[in-house]
Amino acid sequence: MNDLYLRAARREPVERSPIWIMRQAGRYLPEYRAVRQEVDFLTLCRTPELAAKVTLQPIERFGFDAAILFSDILVIAEPLGIDVAFSPGPVIERPLRTAADIERLRHDDPRESLAYVMEAIRILRGELKVPLIGFAGAPFTLAAYMVEGKGSKNFATLRSLMIADSPLAHRLLERITETLEVYLLAQVDAGAQAIQLFDTWAGLLAPGEFGEFCIPYVKRLIEKVRERGVPVTYFAMDGCHLLERLPEVGADVLGIDWRTPLSMASTRVGRRHALQGNLDPTALFAPPAAVRERTTAVLEEARDLPGHIFNLGHGILPDTPIESVEAVVETVRATAERS
Repeated sequence: MNDLYLRAARREPVERSPIWIMRQAGRYLPEYRAVRQEVDFLTLCRTPELAAKVTLQPIERFGFDAAILFSDILVIAEPLGIDVAFSPGPVIERPLRTAADIERLRHDDPRESLAYVMEAIRILRGELKVPLIGFAGAPFTLAAYMVEGKGSKNFATLRSLMIADSPLAHRLLERITETLEVYLLAQVDAGAQAIQLFDTWAGLLAPGEFGEFCIPYVKRLIEKVRERGVPVTYFAMDGCHLLERLPEVGADVLGIDWRTPLSMASTRVGRRHALQGNLDPTALFAPPAAVRERTTAVLEEARDLPGHIFNLGHGILPDTPIESVEAVVETVRATAERS
């Protein structure tokens, strides 16, 4: 097996930065679009054979050094008894606004209600020759959707709840964390060799709020997963102002978005973590020569960093040209030839 990704995540010696891309199984791939013409998004997530098929597509096309399970962060709503629709983004018809709403949350076992996720992982472990990354949304980001009921630029409903009734906000975060703990360990038991926690909306918080409403819950999840010997990546989008606090979550790898140079991030978080990132996703709309130049610049930033993992600074955009992805992969691989 190609274990380059796992070695980098553990800050072991590697011959080059491994590469994978957030949302690498998705709409920019024609073969993915062909599958989506046949089934809706939730059916795709809930059908293990199809989820495994689209997870494999970018590995087969580009030869990335890791695969990430095709799913969605909001499947975790199912064992909590929350109905989510996608049109195309997530919509929750009955968002959580009161203590009664939170008390009504179910305690279903995600090993049973989300058994299709674990079956997809088992299928993939039989097919892959690169590590498989499982994932989940971090508690704050999941709570943001569950309270707001849909996507938002500022998620003011949850943030105002945190101010007006912080005990209730903590009660919700605790319930989400309880379910996530079982879910993430089930992914590991099924065969996931690494885990990534996506905290897409953590950057909305001030450092003090991040310390109160994110760190305790994320840290608890990471500790449980790392007890199984599985490395964990934590990605807080737009989190430059949080860099000094990110090490407190205890992750092996910290994902850095495109707004923060990797050298700056390394200085501010210390050299105790591998860093993942961080090419601007919009750079992939430039001509291939420019894409190679920007990719090389990221690799130069990371040259002396222990355990760098090349990725974009956020998910790949749906209209990204295939030739741009090819240019990125070729450029990253070429660094091994020069070293």
